[in-house]
Amino acid sequence: MTTQRRNALKKIFASIAGTVGLGYLAKAETAVSATSSKEKEVFNVVKDDQDAPMYSSVNKYNGLLYLAGIGAHFAGDIKSHTDHVLKEMQKQLEGAGSSMEKVLQVNVFLNDIADYKGMNEVFKGRFGSKPPVRTTVAVAKGGVPGDSLVEMNCIAYT
Repeated sequence: MTTQRRNALKKIFASIAGTVGLGYLAKAETAVSATSSKEKEVFNVVKDDQDAPMYSSVNKYNGLLYLAGIGAHFAGDIKSHTDHVLKEMQKQLEGAGSSMEKVLQVNVFLNDIADYKGMNEVFKGRFGSKPPVRTTVAVAKGGVPGDSLVEMNCIAYT
């Protein structure tokens, strides 16, 4: 009788353990498939002369936003160009459900490294009390496209 009880208890525990284990496995598989089945959202697709898609100004995927480079294509100094770029960045972030405070990384491309100080004066404080990581470089021969003195792109979360 004792052996029969033990065998019965073993079967019950094995059944419970198997069910619980499979439950966790099923939840994990569901989480993975939900994540991988998401498609990116695309905003503001830029097209070339033949009306074919060339690039998007904003892509959203899995809670992250990727903003393409933003420049300032008008006459002005580094401070006015930087201010314009940052205002456009804020507008695009907010339009896609994020904000300047949620920016994780910014890449800054200067037409001339001599503009670094002026760009910094305008950049400072625009991302809240926890600023993003940043890389700043001066571009090689040819400058920033479109005669902008500065171009910036970023990655943010929603």
